[in-house]
Amino acid sequence: MDVTRSAMKLHVAIPALDELEYLPHTLAAIAKQNTTYPFQVYVCVNQPDEWWMDKEKVKICENNQKLLHSIKNYKEFNIHIIDKTSKNLGWKKKEKGVGWARKILFDEIIKTANDEDIIISLDADTLFSKHYFQSIGDNFTQNRIDVVSIPYYHKLTEDENANRAILMYEIYLRNYFINMHRIGSPYTFTAIGSAIAVKVRVLKKIRGITPLSSGEDFYLLQKLRKMTSVSNFNSKIVYPAARFSTRVPFGTGPAMVNFCIGNYSSYPIYHKSLFDKIKETYDIIPELFTENRETEFTNFLKKQYKTEDLWGPLRKNFKTLPQFTRAFHEKADGLRILQFLKAKQNEYSLHCSTYRNNPSEFEGDISSFISNFSTLTNKKLSTIRENLFIVELKLRKN
Repeated sequence: MDVTRSAMKLHVAIPALDELEYLPHTLAAIAKQNTTYPFQVYVCVNQPDEWWMDKEKVKICENNQKLLHSIKNYKEFNIHIIDKTSKNLGWKKKEKGVGWARKILFDEIIKTANDEDIIISLDADTLFSKHYFQSIGDNFTQNRIDVVSIPYYHKLTEDENANRAILMYEIYLRNYFINMHRIGSPYTFTAIGSAIAVKVRVLKKIRGITPLSSGEDFYLLQKLRKMTSVSNFNSKIVYPAARFSTRVPFGTGPAMVNFCIGNYSSYPIYHKSLFDKIKETYDIIPELFTENRETEFTNFLKKQYKTEDLWGPLRKNFKTLPQFTRAFHEKADGLRILQFLKAKQNEYSLHCSTYRNNPSEFEGDISSFISNFSTLTNKKLSTIRENLFIVELKLRKN
């Protein structure tokens, strides 16, 4: 079916916890959108209900109430508000965190949205150009994509500690993306919750988002990739905020905290050779279709799945090589790859060697451009980030 601009609607999903200072800037960016696509904005103001009884957390509840009041009276456009902050309406027990907020938002949108509508996932501190919504709508209609992991860029601030932390985190993310692209992994994407757009139809097929306290963006993209292709390019990029945070165990905020205190082990620059070991296994998939072969990655998978017969059941159920290949990648998915990289990085105690300043060299040996994070100035880190951004953007576009 040919979807016209007038037929397709954009649904903007924004979770907000203690965002009284930041959400107005995101709403202002939305108000400036120059787009032919109609859009609806949804905001879920949220926190655990028990925080009302916590002297250290009650201030957040009060700020959420102020935010709730301000968006109820917002004049620029209508906001569909989901109140998970008022007393007795907040999260109960395990139902808490940004993952639950996104699930509530997505589920609410799906109730009334058409299958060909688009959900744009944002955070309450995200900025973008006035043509951002138009670029997303055009991307889906012209390129017939189902989901996109949108290019991102964290702008630097006057806080040098925050700048240093976010530059390190971006280098970690971009090193991972470029190497995953280099080996041809189907799980080549960057999971940032404020940089995802997805068609309602495909979201329904995977039964919505899995509610997790954090990391929901990664698992969402992984589930989607097992069903369809994930595009990595959009003509306009998104600018997430670079903020220290411990509200969730994973993501930008906690990563920045770890980098700031010198704890680099959770977000290492994975060595190029580790990706090569995964590529070695990819290369023998046709052989695995007919016989058992061992690689370091397959041995790791055996331990993870606690079986010596990884491929027998797949051969039995998937009779052609293309079917077997798809089943292989569903088993050796993005999570297993990350687990392998982390385990082997620690096992080998691999360290990067020398810093290089030529973007063209990064594509060949991305992990050998840096000696030690602690020895590099912010200026050098910024140069590395810029070079990696250039390389990654080219890969995303092509």
